[in-house]
Amino acid sequence: MSNIKQAFTNGKAFIAFITCGDPDLDTTAKTIRAAVENGADLIELGIPFSDPTAEGPVIQGANIRALEGGITTDKVFDFVKELRRDVKIPLVFMTYANVVFSYGAERFMKRCSELSVDGIIIPDIPYEEKGEFSDVAKQYGIDMISSVAPNSTDRAEMIAKDAEGFISIVPGQGASENLVEELAVTVEHVRKVSDIPCVVGFGISRTEKASAMGAISDGVVARTAMVKLMKKYGKDSAKYVGEFVKSMKEAVNK
Repeated sequence: MSNIKQAFTNGKAFIAFITCGDPDLDTTAKTIRAAVENGADLIELGIPFSDPTAEGPVIQGANIRALEGGITTDKVFDFVKELRRDVKIPLVFMTYANVVFSYGAERFMKRCSELSVDGIIIPDIPYEEKGEFSDVAKQYGIDMISSVAPNSTDRAEMIAKDAEGFISIVPGQGASENLVEELAVTVEHVRKVSDIPCVVGFGISRTEKASAMGAISDGVVARTAMVKLMKKYGKDSAKYVGEFVKSMKEAVNK
């Protein structure tokens, strides 16, 4: 059983996403620790891949920069081993099917378990095809995090019944003027069939948006905004990320 539920015991959760090795692992470590010190309840760690087609250009850019800096999956695992000496909050990997497949699914999940990584997000795997990885993940106590978009009620409830750790509520194609309302309806569908925490994340770069999203969910995740900060400030990112996380955590719980 993972420790992800601990992320939701301190009010509404704030989840921070960081691509490992962008711009380098030393900066990644400092930034993660700054995020934890300033209230992050869970960290999503991106393992880079050369063709992250499930992502937008901002996160794609972070993947490319990290790979150009020499990051490998083994280096990320070694990095997390050191990080776990003092960082105790839940950690979740976000990576891609090819990364896990090429590493070997069982070998990958075994290493996650050894390093107390609590879950994994694989955004380019459809729900219907996740069994190839989720069965192995379950053997090693790793939660495979599912996502659901505001589409059909039946699909949202089907995914929610089988969800582990938390469920990520994401927008569909295009940004709707009624996005908050649409995401709130999807959260309601999930809660009809499961008590799993619901996390939303879209455009979480301002406190107003974080507060609005926090009001309809159990927590929010900032991905693109975090990557933009890392790109802007580079090796000096820790200070600015810490300030951002503190303001977002406060806003989510207003």
